[in-house]
Amino acid sequence: MGNLKILLPVVLILTMADKDVAATDLENTILMDLKNGQVVIEMLPEFAPKHVERIKELVRQEFYDGVVFHRVIEGFMAQGGDPTGTGTGGSGQNLDAEFSDARHVRGTLSMARSQNPNSADSQFFICFADTPHLDGQYTVWGRVVEGMEFVDQIKRGSGGNGMVSDPDKIIKMRVAGDLD
Repeated sequence: MGNLKILLPVVLILTMADKDVAATDLENTILMDLKNGQVVIEMLPEFAPKHVERIKELVRQEFYDGVVFHRVIEGFMAQGGDPTGTGTGGSGQNLDAEFSDARHVRGTLSMARSQNPNSADSQFFICFADTPHLDGQYTVWGRVVEGMEFVDQIKRGSGGNGMVSDPDKIIKMRVAGDLD
């Protein structure tokens, strides 16, 4: 019985430590609601700390709520994050590139940009398939960990540029750690 008294505080400390770990994970988890279901995104601050912080800031401002996936190419990616829906808009704050050795595999979230590597703003894309030709050229900041089947259902565009008429939209995005 004496050993149980010693073990009980250790168990409580370990349980509390696990909750702290979970809270840290929730701070780097985004819930994205689409018309067909919820997508859980794990953010990757170890690869792109400035981009992760900016994405969280925009999510907390509800910037992405109602924003469309304006460019969607079968077998490649779905691009959104432009409040104008044209592919030319953004939040007005460019970020310096944070290229890494993170791979562009199915479910990767990465920043869209112009020819200038330091032109990423609010637009991002989600890879439908492995796209190794993008590795090292775009900032990877997250990955889908649940709900990829809902990403797969995003309406595709037509033509070579993948522009979508009557596009699907992000209903809302939230940082999981902000939810009660």
